[in-house]
Amino acid sequence: MTSITIYHNPRCGTSRNTLAMIRNSGVEPEVIEYLKTPPRRETLVALIAATGRPVIDAVRSKEALFTALNLGAPGVTDEQLIDAMVQHPILINRPIVVTPLGTRLCRPSEAVLDILPQPQQGAFTKEDGEVVIAANGQRAPGADRPSSKP
Repeated sequence: MTSITIYHNPRCGTSRNTLAMIRNSGVEPEVIEYLKTPPRRETLVALIAATGRPVIDAVRSKEALFTALNLGAPGVTDEQLIDAMVQHPILINRPIVVTPLGTRLCRPSEAVLDILPQPQQGAFTKEDGEVVIAANGQRAPGADRPSSKP
């Protein structure tokens, strides 16, 4: 059985699409609604490190609280950003997915396809109507490709 964990916000379309693509691969992941069960500081630090991306990428910079806390100011450290995310989980960018093939911040949601151990089982269309996976389980022609960032 493949072990996949998604740090999920059910109110987020990107997070819902990512979860649906995981399920479309035939796997039921462990779903952690991080607003209800926030990760501990150590877990958050490890998740961010595993993505290979800078800490700032894991912060929801468009969240009003980001501005209210002045987190975009020059000199704000990674430690301060992590402290803010631990104290205010709404600042954690989502979804973060952990699979045996890696850990990704899945923005766009299609980034999850690069770390799923099993192929898509059938067609998949995002909530906005964009066809991502054709009926044969392959990426649809013209479907956006995720960034090459780790």
